Amino acid sequence: MQVIISPGIPAGTIHPPASKSMMQRACAGALLHSGTTTISNPGDSMDDRAALDIIKQLGARIISVKQDEVQILSSGSLRSAQVINCGESGLCARMFTPIVALLDKQVVVAGQGSLLQRPMQEVNGILSQLGVSLPGFNGHLPITIQGPLQPGSLHLDGSSSSQYLTGLLFALTATAQNIITIDVTNLQSKPYIDLTLDVLAQFGKPVTHTDYRLFTIDPSSFVRKEIISIVIEADWSSASYWLVAAAISGSVRVNNLSAKSFQADKAIVDVLLSAGANVVIDQGPVSVIHGPQLSSFVYDATHSPDLFPILAILAAACSGTSHIKGLSRLIHKESNRTASISHMLTAFGVSFEVDGDTLRVTGQGKLHATTIDSHGDHRIAMAAAIGALNATGLVIINNAQAVSKSYPQFFSHLASLGINLESKH
Repeated sequence: MQVIISPGIPAGTIHPPASKSMMQRACAGALLHSGTTTISNPGDSMDDRAALDIIKQLGARIISVKQDEVQILSSGSLRSAQVINCGESGLCARMFTPIVALLDKQVVVAGQGSLLQRPMQEVNGILSQLGVSLPGFNGHLPITIQGPLQPGSLHLDGSSSSQYLTGLLFALTATAQNIITIDVTNLQSKPYIDLTLDVLAQFGKPVTHTDYRLFTIDPSSFVRKEIISIVIEADWSSASYWLVAAAISGSVRVNNLSAKSFQADKAIVDVLLSAGANVVIDQGPVSVIHGPQLSSFVYDATHSPDLFPILAILAAACSGTSHIKGLSRLIHKESNRTASISHMLTAFGVSFEVDGDTLRVTGQGKLHATTIDSHGDHRIAMAAAIGALNATGLVIINNAQAVSKSYPQFFSHLASLGINLESKH
């Protein structure tokens, strides 16, 4: 799909989609819970659908589906499945791999698109500590898992992704009979682990940690609940595009955001404030109104790498040179985001420099009218669309359908803010 966007001033109110990070974790929790789970404000992105399909394959039953609610019934025990398909969701692949390892029969974890190129080398070293073998493993999906997982204490290097730890926490809290510890070094994306711990606690399975280095699972602290009700928060990552759009030029109110959220991308508020944006937070809604000239900022996105593309667009609108750290976290996303962000900035005529782990962007006011390819990456497509609002003419985005991975309604929401755009299939 190709989308052609005219420059404009966004104005209005947005109800962002549910957090897919939280939705997918809630699906894992519902699968491993013996009883009924009601998920309010469920997500409907491609990644969310992949998680729901997986838990159905593994034995959960979707007993009720409404626009604002999904009800799931599970025995808490897994049903054998020959193959589970994670679509293009990296979280599904890394989270459900330890979970399917609970089975005593071989299961193939498969995926699609760019996920097939994303490295999974670490999973072998992790699961082998728990008696799980991976016949024919070559470091990428598809992966054959041969369990059953033998619960026990282990060591984990968290430098590549926190999602492996998330999967282990779900799997081990489902099987632990005695205290288990996970010794973690170099943990990245700590806010996402906070989100995992929050979801587990809502399922009655609290896990403690010491400075994110030693995680302790104590089954004696678990609380048995027959019925679980969990509300999926609005997605701060999706909200970040609208908040930046308003800071650059416009006035947007984003509803249903939680200021107490564990989502890593809530940090967008801190970045906007440091850049001098007018931000108003009012117990759920967050509003940004374009005001004085934005100033350059310095931000370490190591623990919130999904913000990187939209931060690059924000930096292009600021006076001076902004420094954004954390490029090392971008290589194995839906695209090599260091490369795809560089291509996007180049197309917009923005001056930038890649220096080791840091991206330096020098703001310049208006961006060039241009054509940008999303590289199949939803976050590049959305960031480019926000950049288009501040361009000198039409901006064409190729492969714009990538937004469906996380935000299927993105372009209709953009149009609702008064922006002229045209879609061509």
